[in-house]
Amino acid sequence: MSDAFGRAIRDHHRGERSAPLLVRDGDDTEEHPIETFYFEPFDGEGHGEWLEAWLDGPLLDLGAGTGRHALYFQERFETVAIEPSDALVETMRERGVEDARRGDMFALPDRFERDRFQSALAIGTQMCLAGSMDGLRQFLADLAHVTTADATAVVHSYDPAVDGTEELVGYRADPTPGLAHRVMTFEYEGETSEILQFRLFGPERLREATVPTPWSVEDVIRPNRDGSYRAALAKTGQRS
Repeated sequence: MSDAFGRAIRDHHRGERSAPLLVRDGDDTEEHPIETFYFEPFDGEGHGEWLEAWLDGPLLDLGAGTGRHALYFQERFETVAIEPSDALVETMRERGVEDARRGDMFALPDRFERDRFQSALAIGTQMCLAGSMDGLRQFLADLAHVTTADATAVVHSYDPAVDGTEELVGYRADPTPGLAHRVMTFEYEGETSEILQFRLFGPERLREATVPTPWSVEDVIRPNRDGSYRAALAKTGQRS
């Protein structure tokens, strides 16, 4: 399977990148900002203070990319970073992530025992690869399985109701309020990744998805002006 995305980022890290990493939907194309998205250090300032307040160890960093957050939090408590890309796991290890593993965030009970983690982090809209409301509910249920009874989590999505979200490459509107699609591929050195199909969930749809699970949405922030948001989740009844 092609890993244009992971290879481009690994090559960038090693100073060997020979071409831009492109995000493509048919003829609609833009360059993906690798340095800004994956290599600017996370320092805990600004919205990072909000993020820190919701996380504790052991921490599971889902879709950890280059380990930007894992490098910071592993200095504070046990942090396990997972990625489905071998190239990104290599990159994390080369950058000093102590526990970087290949893993699928949509198959957590197959990889980790019950109650393994105190908190979880999914920054990068990977949660949207759940594909549907049912898929989102199943992901939240699986995440509940591998976290403690008083666990917390921070997840990341785009809000279709916010102006500007429709400008994303691959955006597809949906008649249902709070939902949209995004269909895109990555291209690097003439190699194209598999088609990625994201389901974008607004905060109210995320709240709806938590109803049959132990999670509740406790807080939502919008640190950027791009339609994205971060939501803090807690096991029901654990936070006021």
